[in-house]
Amino acid sequence: MRILIVDDEPAARARLRRLLAAEADVAELHEAPDAPAALALVRALAAPPDLALLDIEMPGGNGVQLAAALREAGVRCVVFSTAHAEHALQAFELAALDYLLKPCTAERLAAALARVRERLARPAAAVGEHWVDGQRLRLADVQWISAADNYIELHLPPRSLLERVTLAEALQRPGWAARFLRVHRSHAVNAAHVQHIERLPGGEALLTLACGATLRVSRGHRAALDQLAP
Repeated sequence: MRILIVDDEPAARARLRRLLAAEADVAELHEAPDAPAALALVRALAAPPDLALLDIEMPGGNGVQLAAALREAGVRCVVFSTAHAEHALQAFELAALDYLLKPCTAERLAAALARVRERLARPAAAVGEHWVDGQRLRLADVQWISAADNYIELHLPPRSLLERVTLAEALQRPGWAARFLRVHRSHAVNAAHVQHIERLPGGEALLTLACGATLRVSRGHRAALDQLAP
């Protein structure tokens, strides 16, 4: 594994270095004191780290914001290591693999690394593919996405998959906004699966999808109808 530690406390970075030194499969270990330095380091490396171990509260940008930027830079796994328990829900919404409270024990870190190894053992998703709980799917097969509190449902009739991320966050992923069009506060549609549009009074509409399901286009998203051409 190639690992990046980001923490503004030298003692915290040193502790993680000592614990990781006992792991035989750690091939590279990099560290940075804050978010700007971490991003500059990752961009300068020949290949992005496999894992980023991130603090939350740091100067120059917090770890939650940094996690999203590192994912776009190619970092496959994120684990938070912080003294602040209140950010745990937001961290998992960003698909963090684990959330370690300082000072974490060797056993707790080992458990997090086991999850990282399992994730890295999967092939990286190819362009147009996505992993959900160990299942690889083609985004082209997802007919629509619906919000379910802090989760989304990806609908591939006759089945659907649940993923812990908000609809807004999912649509910020690279390539997702180009494929899925938000037509309602609660759902986004894959335009390629729209078969029929029925315009309703007041600026709303009903979409009929290839599977036969119908979705409502709300008045606030009626501009999306101009991008649909079934």
